[in-house]
Amino acid sequence: MEVSLDAPRPPDGIPPIDFRAQLNDEQFAAVTAPPGPLLVLAGAGSGKTRTLTYRVAYLLSQGVKPGEILLLTFTNKAAKEMLHRVQDLTGIEPARFWGGTFHSLGHRALRIYGEAVNLPRNFTILDADESESLLKQAVEGEDKAFFKDKTHPRPGPLFNVLSLARNTQLSLADTVTKNFPQYADISDRFPAFAAAYLAKKRAQNVVDYDDLLELWLKLLTDAPEVAEYFAHRFRHVLVDEYQDTNTIQAQLVDRLAAHHCVMAVGDDAQCIYSWRGADFENIMTFPNRHPGTVIHRIETNYRSTPEILNLANGVLLAQPKGRHFDKELRAARKHGQKPFLVQTMDDTEQAEFILKRIRALVEDEGVAMNEIAILYRSHFLALEIQLALSRAGVPYHITSGVKFFERQHIRDAVALLRFVYNPSDAQAWQRVAVLLPKIGEKGAQKIYTAAHDHARLLQKDFLDVLPSDDVKSKVAKDARDDWQNFCDSLKQVSEVMRTGKPTDAVETAIEGWYGDYLKGAYADYVDRFDELKALVGFASRFEEMQDFLAQIMLLNSETSDRQVDPDAEAIKLTTVHQAKGLEYDVVFLIGLADGQFPGRRSIEAGDVEEERRLFYVAVTRARNELYLSFPKVASRAGPGGMMLTPSRFILELPTDLYEPLKIKRSYAW
Repeated sequence: MEVSLDAPRPPDGIPPIDFRAQLNDEQFAAVTAPPGPLLVLAGAGSGKTRTLTYRVAYLLSQGVKPGEILLLTFTNKAAKEMLHRVQDLTGIEPARFWGGTFHSLGHRALRIYGEAVNLPRNFTILDADESESLLKQAVEGEDKAFFKDKTHPRPGPLFNVLSLARNTQLSLADTVTKNFPQYADISDRFPAFAAAYLAKKRAQNVVDYDDLLELWLKLLTDAPEVAEYFAHRFRHVLVDEYQDTNTIQAQLVDRLAAHHCVMAVGDDAQCIYSWRGADFENIMTFPNRHPGTVIHRIETNYRSTPEILNLANGVLLAQPKGRHFDKELRAARKHGQKPFLVQTMDDTEQAEFILKRIRALVEDEGVAMNEIAILYRSHFLALEIQLALSRAGVPYHITSGVKFFERQHIRDAVALLRFVYNPSDAQAWQRVAVLLPKIGEKGAQKIYTAAHDHARLLQKDFLDVLPSDDVKSKVAKDARDDWQNFCDSLKQVSEVMRTGKPTDAVETAIEGWYGDYLKGAYADYVDRFDELKALVGFASRFEEMQDFLAQIMLLNSETSDRQVDPDAEAIKLTTVHQAKGLEYDVVFLIGLADGQFPGRRSIEAGDVEEERRLFYVAVTRARNELYLSFPKVASRAGPGGMMLTPSRFILELPTDLYEPLKIKRSYAW
């Protein structure tokens, strides 16, 4: 269907826009498409935001009123950016639209119509801390002793379990099995906790963040007059990043688009957030749920060279047949260098190679540090890179978290080892002791003083007197059940320290009391435990515990002395998940070995498709140069390391899509 840009005439106040001149053919076709269910598959770097912005402007130019357009995004920043661009094009202020995140618009709807689902208008919203506190009260009302068991999830991790189940609308049992296996033995108790938490919220007339979606959906399903109002109010529903929607969000869109004037913009190949609720099936089944859907593909990429896109297309072609939308990225740029495939001996050599190449890029080729990124699947894979950059004095900024040795669970484990090695280290004791229930800094100090005095009086070692009644009497009541296990674990670490190597001591520490603590303290326990295993690998370099601990402290001192301004010139280190939506001149993608990328758990589960999509996201971050790197040996496995094989994502690519780069010890090119 051809669209005349001369008729109808733009409403008064809206300047004429030459859509044909401002958009490429693919974008123009999507922007000017007739009303109806539309699925716009926008490939990486293809101008997705531009397409959505111009679609809003086009609808306005056709006489659609601002209040008849609903724009759903995943961040308020994205909504503001798009609506301000619309204002630049049309002069219409953002406030005249219903535009924002699913949660913000859910709040807006509930504030007006919440009474239809028995939610008084004067409800208030709990923040994250308040939600966890109320959940804690609810759980203790059901089982006063639940949180006393350190292997049970604390209120924060338990809230994460309940939240994921609510957003995916899976049972709590299935949610635990799929995402939180460490709680499998107690998952049958969670439904009662969820019910008690809900009752407390309703009694206090408060809602949490997830209620904003659940109750909005309830409005649209249980209050027909409200659903009818929204269906007629919004003539056009536009959804950004549709591949990231969870079950409730997809159902909201389906309800709001009752008259089928919906445009969902996304990319199935960039669906990488299932661990926080995103459902790949939402975008794949969109045409089934919206009969008559017209699919538009925006495949012209303005970011990367043809060679990088050839490799990205190779990743897409390896997807299982029938489990993705066909698409092929086409480059708008001139030819460049093929991506390099770099095999190194181990993590250390991988880091040395990248450091050498970064220096050449910056000093010889004039590439800005800000335009160089090192991407990885998991935090532990970046340890050697951080060490190499720190020692060389190369500034770097971690956009997806703190430096390895500054991560909370790493610091906890190191403090435990420091204290066992040197019981006079009161600061190390303080950090470990406060992890016990109801023990604060003052309580930790009282225990320490009592143990110190008792050990001196009896002329015994500090660790030997910790379990004594004299010391235990100073321990908070809630911590006493855990005290013996705590003391036994410290003693075990001490014995291994005397007879074994640092690796043995680290393994004993993380598999003992602290490993159990970790299970209850963090919902992402499995990932954090993997990072602690990387600490075992680091320890394998040392024969003496004193050298191991000293090196960590020296490294911490070096890195903390050079705090990098996020806006200053610095190499960017980031997980691939955090890099989505970003782009760099040069990208190093490290740790491309089976078990690292794709990760071990996805391989064991027999489902690596999301990992493959993550790989696609990673390679499409690069504009000019892309380095795919993997070590032959995983040093984090401990002494002798573990032999690795290249990632299956590399092996399934045609070899003409990349150039193998053989490096020598001298790193001659």
